[in-house]
Amino acid sequence: MNPKCKLQHRHESFEQAPIYVAVMTYLGFGIVTLFGYFRDFLRAVGLEKCHLARERDEQKDFVPLYQDFENFYTRNLYMRVRDNWNRPICSLPGPVFDLMERVSDDYNWTFRLTGRTLHNVINVGSYNYLGFAENNADFLKTVADKTRQYGVGVCSTRQEIGNLGIHEELEQLVAKFLGVESSMTFGMGFATNSMNIPAIVGKGCLILSDELNHTSLILGARLSGATIRVFKHNNMHSLEKMLSEAVCSGQPRTHRPWKKILIMVEGIYSMEGSVVRLPEIIALKKKYKAYLYLDEAHSIGAVGASGRGVTELFDVNPADVDVMMGTFTKSFGAAGGYIAGKKKLVDYLRSHSHSAVYASAMSPPVTEQIIRAMKCIMGKDGSTEGIRRVRQLAENTRYFRARLKEMGFIIYGNDDSPVVPILLYMPGKVVAFAREMLERRIGVVVVGFPATPITEARARFCLSAAHTRAMLDQVLHHLNEVGDALCLKFSRKKYSSWSDLSDETDFELGS
Repeated sequence: MNPKCKLQHRHESFEQAPIYVAVMTYLGFGIVTLFGYFRDFLRAVGLEKCHLARERDEQKDFVPLYQDFENFYTRNLYMRVRDNWNRPICSLPGPVFDLMERVSDDYNWTFRLTGRTLHNVINVGSYNYLGFAENNADFLKTVADKTRQYGVGVCSTRQEIGNLGIHEELEQLVAKFLGVESSMTFGMGFATNSMNIPAIVGKGCLILSDELNHTSLILGARLSGATIRVFKHNNMHSLEKMLSEAVCSGQPRTHRPWKKILIMVEGIYSMEGSVVRLPEIIALKKKYKAYLYLDEAHSIGAVGASGRGVTELFDVNPADVDVMMGTFTKSFGAAGGYIAGKKKLVDYLRSHSHSAVYASAMSPPVTEQIIRAMKCIMGKDGSTEGIRRVRQLAENTRYFRARLKEMGFIIYGNDDSPVVPILLYMPGKVVAFAREMLERRIGVVVVGFPATPITEARARFCLSAAHTRAMLDQVLHHLNEVGDALCLKFSRKKYSSWSDLSDETDFELGS
């Protein structure tokens, strides 16, 4: 492994909180559960109104539609704090946005709008990595022109009468951008995984899936009918053990060799901020003659010297990745996804993928937006704006992460990852953090159980090239104050100042 790869792995942190934090977290959930059962008792005896849907009395002898225990968490925890999610935005969700104020008179069971708007809330929760979610008329002129030329929808599949020249232009551009033979595009990012994996593997095949893979990958694997085994996150020992057993033992009962062994990983994991250990996975793939499926939804455009994702970040040959998948919903400010690789693979998917056969073709203005953004990143628009954005995102990422570590927060992930999880742990602190930050005109995304392990609730910050240093400093200032007020600085490590960190990093990279 070259020194650059070692540097990436050394700078990936998953610091554990002190033991008292875990104890207090479990205690908090215990108290919530205890009071939840007490409130359910009050509802059962009619002392408290039940707002959730339930069967009528005359249906009691039928199979129940609602399982009571499954709704326990929703009734007694989520509903009390759901004002922190699904907030109505009434502007472009760029680096700042406007928020419609809403209040609840019944503890968040229902909301009403006050008519007041919260203006210029700093947005640190969108996947707008390169800032292409914008409404600059000069930048969007070609998108407007294509809308007038083609309209907003195709209303047909690519295999019937929905194949436009603009679609083929995009696919050629994607292949050139990624450095592969061919590519094909789809109108929905989630379906790119869930509908194409079943076309690649099936019964008699084995999928080795990282335990933190996205739901779309998990769904696609289940729909395929292949056998699924899960290895520990980014753990090469766990992966190699499974590969070795699969090659030696073969299929259960018959012990016949697997038809295919497919390793499924992501470039950047959206909840952890960690980066795949790509060179080591490629080495294992070659050693055991497996195939590699790489989901770059969060890494394409966001990492690498010129935004070409984790293959560029680790300086590996894109041809070593059998199936390259990515989405246009994040770095490109659009919608849809792509599958790229060898021409033989792509030609096969054109006739066997459910998305290609049944789904409507990508909207022409969306297609043009992707072409516009990709040409900008590649410098084909005659400007250096694209590479400036890629470098600005990298600078913002390093600066923000270094300052958070300096303040004493526990953050997860790789230093190159623009996804920055701050660990909050306790359910009460999660709610207080989100509300306090909104009071300070900062929109954050908080995530807790069951989307995360019960003891690892967090706030997930997503950085953008559109964030100015002044915006980041404002967010960091308020984070510092809220972190002190809510006692969220759990880190026991000591870090140097940002300037010291940047000097040290530059020295190591250049050595």
